[in-house]
Amino acid sequence: MTNEYDGDHLDFRGVKVTGPFTAKAEYHKHGPAPTALDALPARAVGFTGRDDELRALLDAFDPSAPERPTAVLVAAVSGLGGIGKTALAVEAAHEACGRGWFTGGVLFMDLHGYDDDPVTADQALEALLRALGTAPEHIPATADERAALYRSTLAERARKRGAVLILADNASSPEQVRPLLPGDKRHRLLVTSRHKLPQLGARLLPLDELTPEEAYALLDRALRTADPSDSRVADGAEAAAELASRCGHLPLALQIAAALLVLARDKPVAELVAELTEFRDRLTHLDDGERSVRAAFDLSYRRLPPEQARLLRLLSLAPGPDVSTEVVTVLAEADAPPSRALDALTRTHLVERGNGRGRWRLHDLVRAFGAGVAAGDTGFREEGEAARDRVLEFYYRWAEAADDRLRWLPGMPEPERFTDRAQALEWLDGERAGLVAAVQWAGEERYADTAVRLAECLAEYLSWRRSFDDWITVSRAAREAAHRAGDRHREAGAWTNLGSALRQAGRAEEAIDALTRARDLFRAAGDRLREGVAWASLGLALREVGWVGEAVEALTRTRDLFRAAGDRLREGDAWTSLGVALWEVDRVGEAVEAHTRARDLFQAAGDRYREGMAWTNLGVALRKAGRAGEAVEAFGKALEIFREFEDWYGAGQTLHSLALAHEVAHRPSNARACWLQAAEAFTRANAPDRATQARNSADRTDKDPDPTPITP
Repeated sequence: MTNEYDGDHLDFRGVKVTGPFTAKAEYHKHGPAPTALDALPARAVGFTGRDDELRALLDAFDPSAPERPTAVLVAAVSGLGGIGKTALAVEAAHEACGRGWFTGGVLFMDLHGYDDDPVTADQALEALLRALGTAPEHIPATADERAALYRSTLAERARKRGAVLILADNASSPEQVRPLLPGDKRHRLLVTSRHKLPQLGARLLPLDELTPEEAYALLDRALRTADPSDSRVADGAEAAAELASRCGHLPLALQIAAALLVLARDKPVAELVAELTEFRDRLTHLDDGERSVRAAFDLSYRRLPPEQARLLRLLSLAPGPDVSTEVVTVLAEADAPPSRALDALTRTHLVERGNGRGRWRLHDLVRAFGAGVAAGDTGFREEGEAARDRVLEFYYRWAEAADDRLRWLPGMPEPERFTDRAQALEWLDGERAGLVAAVQWAGEERYADTAVRLAECLAEYLSWRRSFDDWITVSRAAREAAHRAGDRHREAGAWTNLGSALRQAGRAEEAIDALTRARDLFRAAGDRLREGVAWASLGLALREVGWVGEAVEALTRTRDLFRAAGDRLREGDAWTSLGVALWEVDRVGEAVEAHTRARDLFQAAGDRYREGMAWTNLGVALRKAGRAGEAVEAFGKALEIFREFEDWYGAGQTLHSLALAHEVAHRPSNARACWLQAAEAFTRANAPDRATQARNSADRTDKDPDPTPITP
């Protein structure tokens, strides 16, 4: 008998032959297994921007870079679905190969980490070994053996041909990638993932959305690639910028938008912008038949555990561009902040860190995706409505408490929640964007009542911070909701706040219309006190349009209404406003008396801030009366109070007036010093125009006009 060895020869040793015989044998020479070491995909058409990120990747892979404490074997590019991770990785790989850094070749593997059936590490190793030229029958059965052979094969490749770059695209976990780590430090592994992968010890490179300039360039290049004469982006730069914004500066969304424009050659960019604006669900429109933003996000969403998926849906309904951990806790109806879920969502790039510690935000398109998921299911929709109820009620309770603290005077009961004015302002400052956005829920009947009450609580704060645009926004939302509900009293209050905001924003004629409506509604309701409030603001608006005689009459009526109501604080406000109008019609002696009465009333009420306003206006009246020394003393008292309250705008106005008083007293050096201090105060108050005026006045003190009075 014969023995066979590996099937390639016959062994006749020990065989007895008694006659002639013929042996027939076949010899098969096996060629080397094919390799796939040039498997890098083509560069993305229209790739643009990412200069800093590309430089960072190349720096990580540069073999001539200075020695580091440990070699950078792995770089991990992470980011939101559609952010352009693969395009960047492929671009970096082409650039590195073009520089001759990976003479051993490039291996590419799509791990399909977010599909229903992702590639396992075991399957990836088998594919990579095949790509390295390992015959199928020589690939071990176990994962550990495959990993060992993979590292050995790479080491042999490094000795014979040089370094290899392995690009593992679309990984979803460290476990999927860790067995692919090369043993030889000359090789490099480049990973892309929607998750941050700190467990790999990699150079981490998170991707954000493109800058507006990069987004514009992507759109223009995509259209010109299809047709070099297509100048729609260049011809409509403003519309293109708006289109980029509607796409959230997300590369996938921008590429889809560009494809839609390429398919409709005669469609202006502005028309596509209008369609995306009008479409209730932008994600439905961001689909070119092959690519879909919604599908990209859905891959990430379907992998989330139920707790994280619920939190993402609820965050998409939160008011404002970002929210605090406190608000997230309310949304989730949790006893403690859902920190683990937030951190996990951050690692997937579905949630991002907001502006400031303990704040969270969603990309605009992720927000649209989450809101769409919440609206598409009855149970999710009810869950979301209940969450918005909780947030709105939370905001109202805390804003009311903050408003109580801002309006508090000695002798009044101590407000709850906030121990002092600074703490109340800090909370309001942090939540302002969310508060303003929540008030706009007043357009929905379910939330209207609480949203209107929230708007009322914000008036004092928004006036104090001179956030007039926000004040106008919330006042209009409250007015419309109160009108729909037939609540004439709250409607009148909203008209009053709207008029006051318009007046302080420099829109006095619109303010007169709003305040007249408020006055008439309060009069019809028999509310004399609030009618007086409307008259007070109306008088100020009349003065600002030059109808000073009518203003004096309105403010006199205001004073009488408040006096009759026994409201001494508001009576002091009326005296202040009346005093300003009186000096403008050259009744200076009466103006001095009016501001003196206002000061005394504010002192008696313990309202130190209003006392500061009264001292400033009294100083102006005294200066106009030729009593410069007394005026300087009054301004000094006012300045002390405004600095105490950190009211830099009020301090700037007082320093303006003090500079004029020094000029009247022929003290130019003192005047110049005050002008410069006023410029600094106005800068701190975010009033750059007034700061510029003050700096200019420092050089021409004898030409500056009279100051703007301080009015309540």
